[in-house]
Amino acid sequence: MPARYLIVDGHSAIFRWPELKKLHARRSSLARDALVKTLRDYQDYTGTRVVVVFDGAGSSTTEVSEPGGVQVFYSRAGQTADSVIERLASKYGRERELTVATADLLEKETAGACGATCISVELLRALIDEAVPR
Repeated sequence: MPARYLIVDGHSAIFRWPELKKLHARRSSLARDALVKTLRDYQDYTGTRVVVVFDGAGSSTTEVSEPGGVQVFYSRAGQTADSVIERLASKYGRERELTVATADLLEKETAGACGATCISVELLRALIDEAVPR
């Protein structure tokens, strides 16, 4: 059985999930950390490998992750998280069971054309609530 992967548009989730939007208003890093923790719990309970992508400002695309943890990517300055997600979907969409969670319609269309299944971040929230005991 092929591994399942989930790519999450980090800022789509932050601005569509009320509890994260509230944290973001206080400090953006609080919202990012809370999202990554929630996604790590989902990964641990479901076995789905999770990648979350945020807009960044560095000189290159960077990855921050711990062994066995959620992979976190930050786009480089002048590049959007959307373009990183689309590149990942293009590279892996046809060879892996890949789901992309985003609020961006164009990103959904592009990732879908690459073979990924696309869901809303609201549906992702519901899937997480169903899978992870609270």
